[in-house]
Amino acid sequence: MQARIADLDASTRHIPALVDTFKRRHDYLRISLTERCNLRCFYCMPEEGIELSPTGKLLTDDEVVRLAELFVQTGVTKIRLTGGEPTVRKGITDIIGRLNSLRQIGLKSIAMTSNGIALHRKLPSMVDNGLTHLNLSLDTLDPNKFMIMTRRRGHEAVLRTLDEALHNPGLQQVKLNIVVIKGLNDAEVFDFIELTKDRSLSVRFIEFMPFTGNKWDQQKMLSSSELLERISQRHPDIVRVTDEANDTARSWALPGYKGSFGFISSMSDHFCATCNRLRITADGNIKVCLFDAKEISLRDRMRAGATDAELLELIRTAVLGKQEKHSDMQDIDVKTNRPMILIGSGALKPITLTHLDQHGRASMVDVGDKAPSSRSATATGRIIIPFSAYELVTGDYPPGPALSDDVVASQAKARRKGDALTVAQLAAIMASKKTSDLIPLCHPLPLTKVDVRLTPEEHTASATVGSQYSIFCEATVKCEGKTGVEMEALTAVSVGLLTVWDMLKAVAGKEMDITDIKVTKKSGGRSGDFTRGA
Repeated sequence: MQARIADLDASTRHIPALVDTFKRRHDYLRISLTERCNLRCFYCMPEEGIELSPTGKLLTDDEVVRLAELFVQTGVTKIRLTGGEPTVRKGITDIIGRLNSLRQIGLKSIAMTSNGIALHRKLPSMVDNGLTHLNLSLDTLDPNKFMIMTRRRGHEAVLRTLDEALHNPGLQQVKLNIVVIKGLNDAEVFDFIELTKDRSLSVRFIEFMPFTGNKWDQQKMLSSSELLERISQRHPDIVRVTDEANDTARSWALPGYKGSFGFISSMSDHFCATCNRLRITADGNIKVCLFDAKEISLRDRMRAGATDAELLELIRTAVLGKQEKHSDMQDIDVKTNRPMILIGSGALKPITLTHLDQHGRASMVDVGDKAPSSRSATATGRIIIPFSAYELVTGDYPPGPALSDDVVASQAKARRKGDALTVAQLAAIMASKKTSDLIPLCHPLPLTKVDVRLTPEEHTASATVGSQYSIFCEATVKCEGKTGVEMEALTAVSVGLLTVWDMLKAVAGKEMDITDIKVTKKSGGRSGDFTRGA
């Protein structure tokens, strides 16, 4: 390692800094060490969970340190470790120690953003190994509200970590990040400010931002200017504090208070003109802007044998592609940008499209390193039908409109095809087993059970709408395999309902409507179980 550092030290003098076409110099690197987290904050992780990258797809310790060395060569002076939750990464203390060796070639600080749940006991050794700055995320001082926002227990553990951090002389700075959501925790702003009275703590209020799956609602977003106005009304004596260079927060303080508070206004007042940040995702992609879905894989080039010079050229290409500013926040691409949990933003994968390679070409996902496990998925859907079709499939004759001779003749024609629901059930089962033949990049799976149910429904009439009729389809598919069976369940429902359409088209071909096909439940796999809410 020391020989490597010496070589890097000698070569650093000849490597230009990472400056983009808008003259912004990038000296701050955020490295995500993991996609996993021990909390489930709703603004960070989609309700249905996320598909985690296989362990073999994530950067190894050696790859993390190698990339860090290259960035420090180009002038990066600050590295922040993020996640997911970085403390769940095995060997994180050793990684910090290895990064600390880069001080010899220009690194000045090692920071980390953590939720604090598992940090209390680890923090002293991390500081001993070189950790200098810590950001803790805590959005409420109410233990019950903490469980609502994070879907987990642990409020007391975070407060214990905060206390430990504030009393550790080795940490140069401790910050507390709060995502403010109107109607949920905005009333606690003054309580958070009071934490700065007797503590050398920087409290930072972050505007609620849109990411894939976090159910962002503009009505829940409280702008920093609104928040500052509230605070000013109660504390008219607040004073502006000088910000650090390239700081994302605008800081203020109350006279006599030891700490400060600030606002990260990503939604209402972006700070693109002074942005000096780059990000490396846990699976090894360089991301030049938090809100830009474009990424370039450094991991793949490293594993293909790229030299340091080739990697530096790739990094420089990415930086030169950085835009002057991101889109207005209301126009941010939340469909292809990663959920916050997978970006490692430090304040809070594009979701990397799993069926595209780094060049945008179709590619089947490699599941070779996954262990087979029990998988299950349930999907549902409906086909809306008229009364004449409902009468045909139920065999019952509830009170209803008189049927014309043409309808009766159409029913007779449909009956000659056989029982519509039985045929549709068989078609659905057969289709689920043929999913990999129908969907090009799906893996063929050895299904162990396919259960399909089709149920006729009569929806009660209201004062304004007459009775409506439908057929509800539910399919549950199970297997012992390396990947999930959601697609098999969806295929079963889709083909089952299409078969109902085909069987009943003589009666109701112009009146039917297939709707609301979705996965309602899944279990097994690395992304965990979920049940869709009502």
